[in-house]
Amino acid sequence: MTQGLYTVRSNRPIAALTYEMQLEGDTSALVRPGQFVNLRTGGHYLRRPLSVCAWDASGMTLIYKVVGEGTDWLSTCMPGDTIDMLCGLGNGFDTSVSGQYPLLVGGGVGLPPLYQLARQLVDEGKQPRLIMGFNSEREVFYRQEFERLLPVTVTTMDGSCGVRGLVTDVPPAADCTYFYACGPFPMLRALCGCMTVPGQLSLEERMGCGFGACMGCTIHTRLGDKRVCKEGPVFLKEELIW
Repeated sequence: MTQGLYTVRSNRPIAALTYEMQLEGDTSALVRPGQFVNLRTGGHYLRRPLSVCAWDASGMTLIYKVVGEGTDWLSTCMPGDTIDMLCGLGNGFDTSVSGQYPLLVGGGVGLPPLYQLARQLVDEGKQPRLIMGFNSEREVFYRQEFERLLPVTVTTMDGSCGVRGLVTDVPPAADCTYFYACGPFPMLRALCGCMTVPGQLSLEERMGCGFGACMGCTIHTRLGDKRVCKEGPVFLKEELIW
């Protein structure tokens, strides 16, 4: 984990209430897709955790949805502004166990951490596929970015884009070897109930410190109590209790 000031390169809306922010700064603590950062937003006491969408040696990309005062403050940041950040938190996804044909499943703003994951799987010679789910076409983002890497299926609840329905309404390919998922709890629970192959799921949970000290994000698993910010946010399908 590192802490420092990161400089905003760009901050733009990419879908309904959804923004892409590019930042310049130290990314040496990011070693796995699925890790997250914890940002200080304005005068708020608690930091805001955000999954990292992508990174390179000079900086990173974050995608967030405006849902409260903290993310509303983020949406007002301009190029050249600086943000205090804890970087490289959490365990991230393990790609060594994916097999040749992993399935990625992302719901809404659970989608961003799957982008760096997709890049890494492709670099490793794997052939991943993606199902991305949204409420409506207005909320769809990063479709073209993902389509440059892998086959993509889009689902929307109202049928305004792609397949009408939920991500679980799209059956996985017969040769699927593994799955990775991030999104709302009901989606993850449903996936665990219908997927017959092993998988890893990134959980979204309210956090205090973000690095395991406050115990505020502790959940019960089959292997005992674990902190989402420290032992997670990525957990094996087999250890989760729904």
